[in-house]
Amino acid sequence: MSSLHISQGTFRLSDTHILTLPDLTLRAGESWAFVGTNGSGKSALARALSGELTQLKGERHSTFTRVTRLSFEQLQKLVSDEWQRNNTDLLSPGEEDTGRTTAEIIQDEVKDSDRCQQLAEQFGITGLLERRFKYLSTGETRKTLLCQALMSEPDLLILDEPFDGLDVHSREQLALLLETLNRQGYTLVLVLNRFDEIPSFVQYAGVLADCALTETGEKSALLQQALIAQLAHSEKLDGIRLPEPDVPSARHGLVSGQPLIVLNNGQVAYNDRPILNQLSWTVQPGEHWQITGPNGAGKSTLLSLITGDHPQGYSNDLTLFHRRRGSGETIWDIKKHIGYVSSSLHLDYRVSTSVRNVILSGYFDSIGIYQAVSDRQHKLVQQWLDILGFDNRLADAPFHGLSWGQQRLALIVRALVKHPTLLILDEPLQGLDPLNRQLIRRFVDVLIGEGETQLLFVSHHAEDAPSCITHRLAFVPEGEGYRYLLSKIE
Repeated sequence: MSSLHISQGTFRLSDTHILTLPDLTLRAGESWAFVGTNGSGKSALARALSGELTQLKGERHSTFTRVTRLSFEQLQKLVSDEWQRNNTDLLSPGEEDTGRTTAEIIQDEVKDSDRCQQLAEQFGITGLLERRFKYLSTGETRKTLLCQALMSEPDLLILDEPFDGLDVHSREQLALLLETLNRQGYTLVLVLNRFDEIPSFVQYAGVLADCALTETGEKSALLQQALIAQLAHSEKLDGIRLPEPDVPSARHGLVSGQPLIVLNNGQVAYNDRPILNQLSWTVQPGEHWQITGPNGAGKSTLLSLITGDHPQGYSNDLTLFHRRRGSGETIWDIKKHIGYVSSSLHLDYRVSTSVRNVILSGYFDSIGIYQAVSDRQHKLVQQWLDILGFDNRLADAPFHGLSWGQQRLALIVRALVKHPTLLILDEPLQGLDPLNRQLIRRFVDVLIGEGETQLLFVSHHAEDAPSCITHRLAFVPEGEGYRYLLSKIE
């Protein structure tokens, strides 16, 4: 029986990035689905399984002899090449239209008209064989490319994002065809973006995060794991309405259209040593910023200016939430607009209490609850728990019984219940394994994307950013100090 086994595998993606596959075995006749978000390493996994990536460490042993990988990029290139024929000298004498027929595409590498006809019948595209490939629909081109791959009768077929760009009906059709292939003995690997794309016939599944294969196992058992189930739940949250604050948000007291933060030539120094040196920075309405830089660069100092905690804030040209520092505002005039989560807050939250009470404490800006909670606050927190995918058992469990990432997520929601003008997440991924990091990034995208709160996301690395980030402020080492690079994320 053919098989593919990888043990402690490390594969090169670039000079600075690697793919890690700790332990994976695929056997003939099995069906697998690997799920991960954009940037998690899905396409790299497909190439590692097909033997296309440079292996740096570990063991990779395969007895599959005919491995075929199909990707959406390959399909796009094929369609593009067919259209480009109009602009080349590939026209045959007397040829007015260009491009190959579907039958020619299917038989590109293996010439066998009988097998081509047989596959076309199986895939329901017999009537398309004489049509030019470039005129087919997305679903029809997907089936054509799959027929082309099957002409050589591969013993391992790897499909990278096979459902991407297909409507619901076309996805269902393709899933049924793949199930038929698996029943015929084909070994299938599907690389997918979402858990809900996994077809019902698939036996085994794996999860990718931060270019590492973090979990594998039987599909049904894997999807029942609390963390995996919560990630799967997050896929259903697009367009969800966030719970209201218990009282009107402080944001409504601001004049619309004005910047939240304006710092002109910011300067902070200790013993004549500059920590911030001539930093000018403006946060406009609707912008979500990532602040990156190494330890000691001044990120924490900048945050303390924003939160109103730094004494040198008064000596700077700094406007926060439309009020110039030193113009008679109180520290509470600043803090009422801010929700703040950091690793130190996480460590400080040592009280023995439930997840539900941790979130409820956000209404009182306290660690623990020391006053009466209203019925409305209880109802609102239940709505937040539902968004997180925490059932009552998990909601009433001890806070410290959750995974580290789930605890961090509960603290983020604790900061959001009042719908602050600005949410500051200071190194929110610190200390988290890849799967919990993915959990945080995905929920931050949902919670920020569906609300009106703006985000400051502080981290060491640009790749840590959730996809909602619109701008980046980078502290870049230069000589003995740092320069500041401000950019818009395209």
